Amino acid sequence: MSMFKTVRGMRDLLPKDAEKMRHAQQVARDLAVLYGYEEILTPVVESYELLAAKSGEEIRQRMYIFTDLGGRKVALRPEFTASVARLVATQLRNAPKPLKLFSVGSLYRYDEPQYGRSREFWQANYELMGSDKPEADAEILSITSHLLKELGLHNYCFKIGHVGILRGILNQEGIIEEQQNHIMQMLDKKRCEEALSTIKQFGASQQCVAVLKRIFETQGKAAFNILKKTEKTVQAYESGVVAVENLRQILMLATTSDKFETLIEPGFARGLEYYTGMIFEAYVPKLNSALCGGGRYDKLIELYGGEPTPAVGVAQGLDRIILAMEKQKTKLKIRKEKRTIVIPVSAEMKTNALKIASVLREAMIPTEIDIVGRSVSKALSDADRRKVSYAIIVGPEELKEGKIVLRNLTTREQQIIGIKNLVKDLKALD
Repeated sequence: MSMFKTVRGMRDLLPKDAEKMRHAQQVARDLAVLYGYEEILTPVVESYELLAAKSGEEIRQRMYIFTDLGGRKVALRPEFTASVARLVATQLRNAPKPLKLFSVGSLYRYDEPQYGRSREFWQANYELMGSDKPEADAEILSITSHLLKELGLHNYCFKIGHVGILRGILNQEGIIEEQQNHIMQMLDKKRCEEALSTIKQFGASQQCVAVLKRIFETQGKAAFNILKKTEKTVQAYESGVVAVENLRQILMLATTSDKFETLIEPGFARGLEYYTGMIFEAYVPKLNSALCGGGRYDKLIELYGGEPTPAVGVAQGLDRIILAMEKQKTKLKIRKEKRTIVIPVSAEMKTNALKIASVLREAMIPTEIDIVGRSVSKALSDADRRKVSYAIIVGPEELKEGKIVLRNLTTREQQIIGIKNLVKDLKALD
């Protein structure tokens, strides 16, 4: 038995799992094209300073950090947005806005491995930069719902909040950004009582504590009723009222063309520090982990030295989406290509078998050749086990007449056909 194992928190994706992952990625790519997003590829390794700037306290602690051979402090990317913002602040600085960018790839966080959480994980990322209008936020909600639907998921629910409600209140109370970030980390962990105690310590008024307590207790699926109640709660905080109105406009636009279940939670916070507006996560029943999450971040590109650029985005957690698909017994809509194997009946037939395989591959028909030198019966049995569709048996008698034996491995029927028409005849088969 080998002593070598995968590093803890990493995993191998065997063919069936890899097929699911590639399928989810392809659906995400197809949607990107449908909505006008262009794909970019950014490095897995970035400077630590870039990734740490606004990632949030917990993610900073969970990054894979090391010093490279040049003495530079670098890290494996824990999320995509920082890399995309860097690109927009530099090489895409003068690109026409809005910019609609899409990425797919692996990310790394040193979390405790558990169901639905590995240290290497995959995401598809959509970023819309250059619009501060609610239409942009609504599009990000819509493309997320579209992806989940396209992958066959149902009964998913969007938990939606707005960072501007909480930050608006805390700003008016004179609580500085660093302290606000500390509070947001507590709220992200559902430690509401601890957050309220900390807010008191930071010198917030009794009114502020009472208002926030009511906000933390307010949530529900009747979106516009919850927003009305929240607006009344925060009426003493002008920017809080503005944030509630912004969220109302976003939801009106998003739910006009697409119906999805929502849970409005005004006291909801996410771990990343760069959010400035609407934030959300999507869930399915019986899976407690968020399938995807995102929100608005209007100051990040400026932080990296770019022009002030409003932005909103979402990260789709492909690993968790695949788990949800398995839980809901969703069938993959993958069109299976007909696979063919060419089997020479003897060593003398190898050259002819290779020529036939080459012709089929040039015609884009997936083709392998028996390279082990098995008997015809053993080669057929192995091909059948591996779900190959057709076998082409190359024998001397048929070859003299320019023909081969074509065997359907599903029906066990076989026929002798001419090599000249082989491509045409194979493509015509169901």
